[in-house]
Parts: sequence; structure tokens; C-alpha cells
Amino acid sequence: MIKTEHLCKRYPAVTAVEDVTFEVRPGEVLGFLGPNGAGKTTTMRMLAGFVTPTAGRASICGHDVESAPLAARQCLGYLPEGAPTYGEMRVAAFLEFIAELRRLEPPRKRARLDYVTERLQLASVLERPIETLSKGFRRRVGLAQAIIHDPPVLILDEPTDGLDPNQKHEVRTLIEEMAREKIIVISTHILEEVAAVCTRAIIIARGRIVADDTPLQLTTRSRYHNAVSLQLAHSEQLPAARAAVAALPSVATVEVSEREARLTALPRAGAMILQEVASLAASQGLQLKELHLESGRLDEVFRTITA
Repeated sequence: MIKTEHLCKRYPAVTAVEDVTFEVRPGEVLGFLGPNGAGKTTTMRMLAGFVTPTAGRASICGHDVESAPLAARQCLGYLPEGAPTYGEMRVAAFLEFIAELRRLEPPRKRARLDYVTERLQLASVLERPIETLSKGFRRRVGLAQAIIHDPPVLILDEPTDGLDPNQKHEVRTLIEEMAREKIIVISTHILEEVAAVCTRAIIIARGRIVADDTPLQLTTRSRYHNAVSLQLAHSEQLPAARAAVAALPSVATVEVSEREARLTALPRAGAMILQEVASLAASQGLQLKELHLESGRLDEVFRTITA
């Protein structure tokens, strides 16, 4: 597992990480979330052994990151922020170099090079210098070096940064496949990524953990949990529909988007209002394009927790 105990990192002018304790076990994909400057990247760097903690300890697969750094790193694949590489090297030469550093024997080395080349769609750029690649391709090369030795633990800092939607989908699919037998920690500020691939989310703010739960459970903290959204076919019905929905006793408030001709009815605490709102829409003769129940909004929970 990955394990941290009371991990701290203090600099002369600021405390970046304060008393961070958590465990991650095989099969978990942990989303590590927080606003800029919250301590996400510093925590990742301490786990990877690139930054020395001021206090506390961290271990990877039972190996203490400080007292047994080589053993810990042998179990680890790390994609740092920005995916630093050797820009003058060709992609193929760089990946060969990483495979040799990881001491992969020739048959296994060839198999792993072929795997990362195919899986991350790098065949078309193997002979190009890394510095000539787009940001998205550089990110994919960085991910390739992180997984080339098939490590049991992956720490990925913004793995889809710079990728287009199709590339993001490919990387997320790869993460889901690897998660069956690995421990994966993803540091990100992209909330849709957490909902798409993570089984658990930790939110950090001002260097401290402020939430640790599944993405689904976190959305239940949202004031939009069990809210009902209605999109009207005719915007002229909007004022009357708003007044009628707001008058329902179980509705706390109604939000309106005139551009979309949409109402969102937010329930009072614990209330289920879907049936009431649907019955009202039928009785009022509202012509609807859409009516759906919201599970909650992770972005709103994030803003509330980290504000």
C-alpha cells in the first residue's frame, strides 16, 4: 500500500503540507484534489522521494521513502508535474534509456517498449526530438516512462494535462485497466477526471486534508443533491413555472437560466421532490424538453469545502 503518517513540509515563509495521513490499497484510484497552492504537488513529491518531509513519514509497498528510497522507487511509477524529460533526445531513445535505468532485461524491455508505444499512440513520433512535440505528446511520453516497468504503484500529477478529449479518453481507459491490480494516485484539479476514473477522493486545502470519501458520497454534500432540473420547450412559460415550483412546500429555492429556459428546484433538507415537480409540470401543462434528477455537483462541494 501507500501510507503516509502525519506528513508535514514547512518552508521558512509557509507551511505547504500539515499533518497529512492516509492509506491507499491495491485496486483503489485515489483522486488527490485541491486548489492551486493547496499542497497537492508537494505531497506527491514527498511520496516520490523528491522532497524530504519536515516531519512524519511515508512508505510505498512497505518501504520507507526516506530510509529505503531505492526500494520504494523500484515499486513506483511517477509522472511529475510538467512531465520533465530530455528535450534533445528522440522519443525512442528516451524510452530505451528509461527502460535501461529500470534494469529491464532485453526480452521484457522490448515487450514493454512495444506496449507503451502502442497504448499511448507514440509510433508516429518515436524518431522526433521530444522538444519538438506538442504538449499533449510530451505528456504521453511522460506517462510512458512512468509505466514502462509495470510498477505496482503509480503517482500521476495531472496525467491528462494538455490532452485533447480523445486522448483524455484513452488515458482514462488505460488508468481504469491498470487500476485492477495497481495502486494509483492522481493529483488533479479537473473534477470530471475524478468522477470518471477515481474510486476515492481526498480534498486538501491549505496543506490539510478536509475531505476523504468516494466521489459519489461527496456529491451528496452538494445542495444540488436530489435537485430537479426542468428545461422548458417554450421560454414564455418560465415565469409562471418558476412561481408554481417555488410554491411547493418541499422546495427550498428555484434557480433560473433564461438562456436555456431551465429551472432547477433545490429541495429542503432530506426532501425528495422529483415526483412533486413532475406532477406539477403535468398539471400546469408545461411542455418540457427535459426533466432529470441531479445527484449533486462535485464542483460546488469542492468550492464549499476549500473556500
